[in-house]
Amino acid sequence: MPFKYNRLDKDKAAVLFIDHQAGLLSLVRDYSPDDFRNNLLALADITKFFKLPVILTTSFEQGPNGPMVPEIKNMFPDAPYFARPGQINAWDNEDFVKAVKATGRKQLIIAGIVTDVCVAFPTLSALEEGFEVFVVTDCSGTFNTSVRDSAWLRMQNAGAQLVNWFAVGSELQRDWRNDVQGFGKVLADHLPQYANLMQSYDSVQPKK
Repeated sequence: MPFKYNRLDKDKAAVLFIDHQAGLLSLVRDYSPDDFRNNLLALADITKFFKLPVILTTSFEQGPNGPMVPEIKNMFPDAPYFARPGQINAWDNEDFVKAVKATGRKQLIIAGIVTDVCVAFPTLSALEEGFEVFVVTDCSGTFNTSVRDSAWLRMQNAGAQLVNWFAVGSELQRDWRNDVQGFGKVLADHLPQYANLMQSYDSVQPKK
């Protein structure tokens, strides 16, 4: 069977931020704290730039997992928010699944903590129900790289696509001419190297 390249489409995709909680952040050891925070905020900025539907959820936030990272919650004040009372797999929460399906989107961009549980379990569940799942690898974290790699393999073997935040943004953008300044700013805000590129680009643009 020939390979079919299913691209992310801003009119078909929704973003699920799963269990990015203050307590769980301490478990992320496969990325540095600064890099992980930057990656997560980059994905959030991309989500806002393309006006994608967003769903937020936490697991047992009254316990050791803690509340959702306030920067993410504050960026999406109107997004559906589900503080799950105990379900480890977000897909076991009926209200969360109803909200996902209510978006009408069949492509799910998923990121969360920890990769092998909070990301993997709903990813496998969503794939089973016919969704296309794009796991944002550098916005999901876990205990170490060997645990991470095993989780990636499990999800990939089930049909998930593994992407980073930069690839998500680029695939949604499709063409620089759609908005070079707007998209370039998102990249420059999170990649110092890209800030240099945008400065060079701006310097040669005709003055208005």
